[in-house]
Amino acid sequence: MLYLDPPAVPWRGRLWSHLISDVSYAELHAFAEMLGVPRRGFDRDHYDVPAERFRAAVWLGATVVPSREIVRLLRDAGLRRPKHRVSGERGQLPGQVDPRPGLPAGVRLG
Repeated sequence: MLYLDPPAVPWRGRLWSHLISDVSYAELHAFAEMLGVPRRGFDRDHYDVPAERFRAAVWLGATVVPSREIVRLLRDAGLRRPKHRVSGERGQLPGQVDPRPGLPAGVRLG
């Protein structure tokens, strides 16, 4: 199942939501593609989704949950990738190429 929190994270003049799956990253990537969210929006274990796409995500089947539920759902599903398991300052997994090279070091959307 796919989950989305309300858009509340401000960055670059927009508000952002977090989109997750409690099934698999494959399900998450497929849904994000269907929603039109680029792969560079993927951050460790979730997608950062702009507020403009929130209603479409709900229409496509994502369930809205409070922000505090996002991490719990990921952890319960065994899909949480906490910061301490990632390399570098930008949240990529070891050996993964940074999907958002334009972000300043240390800036993250979720």
